[in-house]
Amino acid sequence: MLDDGRLTDSQGRAIDFRHTVVVMTSNLASRDILASARHGGDPDTLAAAIDRSLASQFRPEFLNRIDEVIRFQPLGREQIRGIVDLRLADLAALLREQGLRLQVDGAVADALASDGYNPEYGARPLARLLRRHLENPLATELLEERFAAAEGVRVLLAEPPAPASAGMVLRFQPLAAGGGAGAQGVH
Repeated sequence: MLDDGRLTDSQGRAIDFRHTVVVMTSNLASRDILASARHGGDPDTLAAAIDRSLASQFRPEFLNRIDEVIRFQPLGREQIRGIVDLRLADLAALLREQGLRLQVDGAVADALASDGYNPEYGARPLARLLRRHLENPLATELLEERFAAAEGVRVLLAEPPAPASAGMVLRFQPLAAGGGAGAQGVH
C-alpha cells in the first residue's frame, strides 16, 4: 500500500489506494502527553518525546513513509463543556421529533462537564455519564409517558444533592406550555 498505492486482499483482488488518506492512531507517548497537559509542558519538548517514542517502536524505513505526524492534546475542561452542549443539542433535536422541548439548567450542564472530565480518557467517560445519568433515565420516563401532556422536559439537579456514593442525580420536570422561566439552558 505504501509503495505501490494498492492493497491486495486474501483473494488476490487489488484495491487502489492511490487517492486515499490512511489515518493511524497510537497511544505511544501518552504518559508524556498527559504529563505535559497537566503541568503545562513545553510543546517542543513534548514533540521530541513523541518522536523518540515513535523511533523506539517503528523502523526508520516505515517512519519515512509517513507524510505527517499529528500530535493531539488531551481535552480540556472547556472542550468537555462544549461537548456537553453539543450532546444536549443532539438530545434536544431527538426530543423535538417527539414534540417535546428540552430545557437544561446551567448547573446541570456544569455538573455533567465537571463529573465527565477526565484528561486521561478524553470524552469517553463523559459519554458514559450522559448515558447513565441523563439519557437512560429520561428515556425510561418517556416510555412511562410521564411527559405525554407536557410541552417539554426540564432537567435539574436533584435537591438536596444525593449522597456522594450515589453520584449525580438528575430530576426531570414536565414543562407546561410557555413555562420554565429561570432555566439557564434551553435547547
